[in-house]
Amino acid sequence: MERNEFKIEICANGVESCLAAQEGGADRVELCAGIPEGGTTPSYGEIKVARKVLERVRLHVIIRPRGGDFLYSALELERMVEDIKVCKNLGADGVVLGCLTPYGDVDVEACKMLLTHAQGMSTTFHRAFDRTQNPMEALESIIELGFDRVLTSGLQPTAIQGSSMLKKLQEHADGRIVVMAGCGVIESNIHEIYKETGIVEYHFSARRKKPSQMKYFNPAVYMGEAGADENALNFTNVDRVKKTIAALMK
Repeated sequence: MERNEFKIEICANGVESCLAAQEGGADRVELCAGIPEGGTTPSYGEIKVARKVLERVRLHVIIRPRGGDFLYSALELERMVEDIKVCKNLGADGVVLGCLTPYGDVDVEACKMLLTHAQGMSTTFHRAFDRTQNPMEALESIIELGFDRVLTSGLQPTAIQGSSMLKKLQEHADGRIVVMAGCGVIESNIHEIYKETGIVEYHFSARRKKPSQMKYFNPAVYMGEAGADENALNFTNVDRVKKTIAALMK
């Protein structure tokens, strides 16, 4: 197998992770804030600086105004439109989005409206797909809408657990859309996922904890959920990116 037969996307939680993805040999990044919530739209400044430092890597940005479900109000959709416009104006190569109905189907009208504003950009339907009630019908809707790819773990917590469904989705897509495997893709399982599914695009974070440089912490106060580890930062690691790509190529 040759490296150019595969596409590697890094889920980057900031500019530092974007730089690590680039140095590690990724093809593109999906820039996200709010990773503990599954990814939310990053700030204007984050997108602008990421675009400046990424010289060899394509920049895709998640369009997700909050964590939780994927059923969006009119006001939320209005904000998503404005975020897409910001991404386009800042030179992002693509956007990553997805909307569902209350019954777990693809919200075709909402997606169609958002895609109108994303014309000229690459488009990915994100893991809202893994919350759909009928994946094959959802895949057909996404194809008909004109998305370039769909990111999925095969409707399971991780891609390795969902490998049988990923194979079915890859076969059903039949080249009409790219099926990208993501969630829990690591050095030790990426090649197995490829062997079982035939999928050639992979999404992973390759993060490693970096201890905080703070010398003093108030143990009584948390900025987020009580008990969370706020004494370390998680960034994409260059060596882990390289090792995961190497594991795929073995």
